[in-house]
Amino acid sequence: MTDHANSAVPGPGSPIRVLLADDEEMVRHGVRLILRHAEGIEVVGEAPNGAEAVRLAAEARPDVVLLDVRMPVLDGLAAVEPLAALDPAPQVVMLTTFGDEENVLRALGAGATGFLLKDEGPQELIRAVRAAAAGDAVLSPGVTGTVVRRMLSGGAPRVPDRRVVGLTDREREVLVMLGEGLSNLEIGTRLGIGVGTVKTHVGSILGKTGCGSRVQAALLAHQAGLMG
Repeated sequence: MTDHANSAVPGPGSPIRVLLADDEEMVRHGVRLILRHAEGIEVVGEAPNGAEAVRLAAEARPDVVLLDVRMPVLDGLAAVEPLAALDPAPQVVMLTTFGDEENVLRALGAGATGFLLKDEGPQELIRAVRAAAAGDAVLSPGVTGTVVRRMLSGGAPRVPDRRVVGLTDREREVLVMLGEGLSNLEIGTRLGIGVGTVKTHVGSILGKTGCGSRVQAALLAHQAGLMG
């Protein structure tokens, strides 16, 4: 079970299916070469704009979409919501040179799984694809700092939120750890439970709160004042 209730899930032993969307052919070529040499990852399509990415995703049913922010026809930010509405929905990772607050928060708010800057190295790109496919949030360190600064600056006020009222004590614990940016494995280790159980808790949290991704849940943990 992944974080989205209707998300695509790579089967045991199945390669992670990735769709690339970027208006620059050289960028797509470079990313494709990196992923082609990564074990267990398969590039199933490429798109030069957001509209084509949505169309191809509906056909190819990728597990992960790497989506550029600025593209013609339909930009990446506008493409996140229709991608998240697909059934099954891919995990969407924004891959861009732009890490400003507006882009980051808009993408995460629309349901993106994460935000990765293009200047990250090949191994970080591969790790991000694998983490997204596993249902973990993906944020470049600089992007994480942007989100945290926004929280601390009062851009997202800490106020009581009725969405957390129905959570069990354990689900609240897990939600706080999502707010800390922990992976499923790290949460499981801290709580002494299996990764599968963590995924079940995360899925329940998303269902009860209406959050579209674990990143949105992490933002909710801050907004609801659960982080201390």
